[in-house]
Amino acid sequence: MKLKEKVRATQLRERGRSYSEILKQVNVSRSTLSLWLRDIQLTSEQREKIHATLRQKNAYKGAKVQQQKRIKITAQIIAEAKQEVKQLAKDPIFLAGLMLYWAEGSKSDISELVDFSNSDPSMVIFMMKWFREFCKVPESKFRVKIHIHTLHCRKDIERYWSDITGTPLEQFHKTQIKPTSLGHRKNLLYNGTCAIIICSKDLFRRIKGWRLGFLKSIDIDTEGNNMSP
Repeated sequence: MKLKEKVRATQLRERGRSYSEILKQVNVSRSTLSLWLRDIQLTSEQREKIHATLRQKNAYKGAKVQQQKRIKITAQIIAEAKQEVKQLAKDPIFLAGLMLYWAEGSKSDISELVDFSNSDPSMVIFMMKWFREFCKVPESKFRVKIHIHTLHCRKDIERYWSDITGTPLEQFHKTQIKPTSLGHRKNLLYNGTCAIIICSKDLFRRIKGWRLGFLKSIDIDTEGNNMSP
């Protein structure tokens, strides 16, 4: 019997260490360790500490698994989109929408939220057409949020943008009304800024892939540098 190892294992267990922690310091099999320590009773505080540590480790492992899964799915969608854009870019309407989203849309890899904002109703109408025809967004997925200053706020402002976007008021977020500074001039025709929001990480990744694929096709890398020799 490994008396020295058993004494060490017993001391560690009495201090509330888990089997996994003890095995890092005592070179025996788990079955031997279980036999040695089976009669040692832990306090409730020691058991809770071990369980808390185990939960934390399991949560970390789960998070890492999900992270690797997300990375794999993202890479696959972007790769597919890079191939799709070779054909799609031949359509000037598609290309115009892609460039407008690149300029005015959200590109945050943290939120991965499709979000396009503009105050020009014609541009909003165009982008709704682009989202519907090229991105195949179901009507139920559209959300709209209006940003407007108190000076320009009207009771019918949401109805106005509902007609422009073709999206029912039930799919509108609460309108954001901002205080008007003295520097703002009153324009009775101003209707605020309309944000088109689509909660779809897959679509966000696809649009990103389209953009990267298009850039590559014109010899521009992701850093904006010309790649031509």
